[in-house]
Amino acid sequence: MNQHICNTPAELAQRLAAWIGLRLHQAIEQRGHAVLAVSGGKSPVPLFEALRAQPLDWSRVSITLVDERCVPHDHPDSNTALVRAHLLQQGAAAASFVPWFDALPDPLDDKALQALADAASQRLAREPWPWDLAILGMGEDGHTASLFPHAPGLQQALHASGPVAWTRPLNAPHPRLTLTLPALLATRELVLPLIGPAKLRVYQQARLSEDDTLPISLVLHQHQTPVQVWLA
Repeated sequence: MNQHICNTPAELAQRLAAWIGLRLHQAIEQRGHAVLAVSGGKSPVPLFEALRAQPLDWSRVSITLVDERCVPHDHPDSNTALVRAHLLQQGAAAASFVPWFDALPDPLDDKALQALADAASQRLAREPWPWDLAILGMGEDGHTASLFPHAPGLQQALHASGPVAWTRPLNAPHPRLTLTLPALLATRELVLPLIGPAKLRVYQQARLSEDDTLPISLVLHQHQTPVQVWLA
C-alpha cells in the first residue's frame, strides 16, 4: 500500500487524473488496450472531469463500474448516468463503456438480483482480465464498492467466485450489484481516493486490523494487489 498526500481536493483530482492517465497509457503501450473500473457517488465527479481531459488514446480504453445501484439508467442515483455525464465526455467519449445491465426486472427480489448479477458477470467476462485499474470509494461506515457492513448478500460478495454479486445495504437506498472482493483483488492495481477528516478517521481505523464490519479493511490488509491511497 502506498500513500499520496495532497493539500486540497482540487490538487488530488488533478494529480490523480494524471497518474491514472499515465497508468492507462502504459497499459495501452504494453497490451494494446486498457480496462478501467470506476466508482459512483458524488466524490468522483472532480476526478472524472479531470480524467476525461487526459491526453490518451481513449479509443483503446474500456470503462466499466465497480458497483451499480439497481435503478434505471436515467435515475439520478445511477452510476451509469454519472459516468456518462461526467467521464465519457471530451476525449474520453471515444472510450468503450460497459454498463452492467440494460433494464431491470419487476419485482426486484433476491432471485431477480441474482439473475442480474449472473448476467453482469457474463457481460464483464468479455473484457480482458486482469483489469488494469479499479478506482474505489469509501463511505464513513467503511463500505467500499457495495460491500456494506452487515448487508444481506455481503458474505457472498466477499467470497463468491464470480465477478459480480448483489447486496442490500441496510442504511443506503437501492439494492446493489457489486464487484466481489476476489474480483477487486484480481485487478492489477486498486486506487482509493479519500477526502476530508471523517473519512481519514475511518481509514486510520481500518488500517488497524482486518474486520468484516469495516469492509475497506479487507482491501487494505490483503497482500495480493497493490493499493494506491490518495488523501486530501
